[in-house]
Amino acid sequence: MNIKKFTLTLLTVGITMSPFTLQAKEHPNLILTKPGVERMRDNLGQVPLFDTTLSSVKQEVDAEIAMGIDTPIPKDFSGGYTHQRHKQNFFVAQKAGVLYQVLNDEKYAKYIRDMLFQYEAMYKDLPLHPQERSYSRGKLFWQCLNDSNWLVYMSQAYDAIYDYLSAEERETLETNLFRPFADFISLENPQFFNRVHNHSTWGIAAVGMIGLVMNDEELIQRALYGIEDDGLEVGGKDNDGGTIKVEGQRKGFFANLEEPFSPDGYYTEGPYYQRYAMYPFLIFALAMDNSRPDLKVLQHKDNVLLKGVNALLNLSDADGEFFPINDAQKGMSYYKSSLVSAVDLAYFYGDKNPQLLSVVEKQGEVLLQESGLQAAIDVRDGKAEPFIKQSVNLSDGVNGKQGGIGVLRQGDEDMTLVFKYAAQGLSHGHYDKLSFSMYEKGEEVLQDYGLARFVNIEQKGGGNYLKENKTWAKTTIAHNTLSINQKKHFNGDYDIASQHHSELFTFDAEREDIKVVSATEENAYPGTLMHRTMAMIANDNFEKPFVLDIMRVESDKKNQYDFPFYYFGQVLDMNFKYDTPTSLNPLGDDNGYQHLYVEGKGDAADHNTQFSWLSNGKYYTITSITNSEDEVFFTRIGANDPEFNLRRDPAIMLRRNDTQDTLFVSVVEPHGSYSRVSESSQNSKSSITDLSVVLDSEAYTGIKITDVKGTEQVFIISNEDASKNAKHSVKIDGEKYSWTGPYLYQ
Repeated sequence: MNIKKFTLTLLTVGITMSPFTLQAKEHPNLILTKPGVERMRDNLGQVPLFDTTLSSVKQEVDAEIAMGIDTPIPKDFSGGYTHQRHKQNFFVAQKAGVLYQVLNDEKYAKYIRDMLFQYEAMYKDLPLHPQERSYSRGKLFWQCLNDSNWLVYMSQAYDAIYDYLSAEERETLETNLFRPFADFISLENPQFFNRVHNHSTWGIAAVGMIGLVMNDEELIQRALYGIEDDGLEVGGKDNDGGTIKVEGQRKGFFANLEEPFSPDGYYTEGPYYQRYAMYPFLIFALAMDNSRPDLKVLQHKDNVLLKGVNALLNLSDADGEFFPINDAQKGMSYYKSSLVSAVDLAYFYGDKNPQLLSVVEKQGEVLLQESGLQAAIDVRDGKAEPFIKQSVNLSDGVNGKQGGIGVLRQGDEDMTLVFKYAAQGLSHGHYDKLSFSMYEKGEEVLQDYGLARFVNIEQKGGGNYLKENKTWAKTTIAHNTLSINQKKHFNGDYDIASQHHSELFTFDAEREDIKVVSATEENAYPGTLMHRTMAMIANDNFEKPFVLDIMRVESDKKNQYDFPFYYFGQVLDMNFKYDTPTSLNPLGDDNGYQHLYVEGKGDAADHNTQFSWLSNGKYYTITSITNSEDEVFFTRIGANDPEFNLRRDPAIMLRRNDTQDTLFVSVVEPHGSYSRVSESSQNSKSSITDLSVVLDSEAYTGIKITDVKGTEQVFIISNEDASKNAKHSVKIDGEKYSWTGPYLYQ
């Protein structure tokens, strides 16, 4: 390595390189330390949550030991036996290492040693994985990403038994297994390793952690700062269409720590991939803190990793499941083991926020490390406080200037709205600017589809992303946002989309009765400005909080506008006539429209169109301002899907044809309930009798909501000035409205 050039690189990014003292180090020295292990031993039998976790892990590992070690020749995609077996091996080996340290039982060390030498015997002559789908094929697994997972966990197992092994055994393992493994996922696969991406985060952590165990300075520096001369061309793509290398791209751990995270802790790929990357981020940062405290890796970028844990928790519904922003499998929650680690580490190495302890209680297990022990002790001692999720606006981008995610909450997560105005989100991003989803007590009311993938189900594309992820899940029409001329945002061009982001207009969650998020988008469709404002309103004349949705569009030409709402449940009622076809046909030919069956079509009502449905024992109504020339479509996902890869979910869609500037206004209103047990129905009808536009100019848009009691609510948004100190005054129907700030609600 060119040390002079390397040092200059470090100086340009504001990181001071200090000499790494190569000296004998005691083990364990990654996430486990000798003092931490002694403390865990001293507290055995005294901390219920820690003891329960330890007992559960011991039972699992003992069962695996009884079965014997199997390291089969790799051949499968995700979900196949060889894939799952090697995956289980590294999980169990890491846990066995902890048990060896805490219980001081030699059988666990012997188990790890025997497993490692089976891998050593295999790896020396192991070719590339036979499955060729990945841009970076692994050896044990079909992609280097999973190989890196293996090394992250196995490095911890090796660290735990380091002193148990003889010097000769360590030399053999390092020469024939660990060093070649680290070189393979880095030097031999720079297109995987030298990126800013969740993939490379795992590779970096793997190389760095085994480097720390081996006391290998070169591997550690490679992990922190990347491969200097990687030979990669600018502009190359991965399997998902994401860019591998961009001009001037930094690399290594610090680059991956700084660029994808906003100052608020939001990770640009979305919460699903953030929770996946948090484990290697945190574990390697902790390992570096234990070995190189001078670098303060865990505290880098103003404690952004610890902020990231809080961001993740706030990006979950009432059941702890992460909002499916970008590529995301629904059902992933903070009960996942990687989030157990994240919460414990954030508690221990952060400010010991007692609210995190209530999350620990809900998780029901702890990390078998000093942080988990302390969390369990403090839970035992009654220090937990409720973790109350608030409305939050999380910025996107390295400096927090590339849009973001706005989450509005009313009550104790009685109603939650997720509004996306973020950047593209790297290769896992979707073309869904200004989209939203809505939840009632953890249940989806209006959904984001998430990803098209069956993770680790071998029969479904080897557990990998399906072609429908591109043809459906990533498309604009697949989301609750505006689609123009049946085209995707940015025409589905990733490189163009990556250059742009929506702009926050205002976010205000200070009032109890109304919470507002508003943002603009002017690049998704050239020559068109979209300004969407969403307000969550709690009013005494309404049983539950409701959402006012205003989408204002200015365009340089006439267009076709499609505005879908993806709901769940049973259609109840509507105030317009429609026809149902004798046979089902797709709504269009491409850009996601080819996957939508048309189940019904009608003309919208003049003035207000209402549609009601029942889902999970609760009633919902969408009231929209329409005219008689608007069309209404009942659609269902599933057309052109011969392998049945897509869910058959319904939507109602408004279409406005041959229109230039326009305004879409709707209210999404939860109300009432139905009991299947008592067969009783309560408040099954909407409380709204009229929804109208009372003002629409370049400067202001005003909406009036009239309920069944004749009470009127007025909402006015400034379209140009979002300053909190700006004074506004308008006259509507002879009545003067004056206020300070971006909006008025009364």
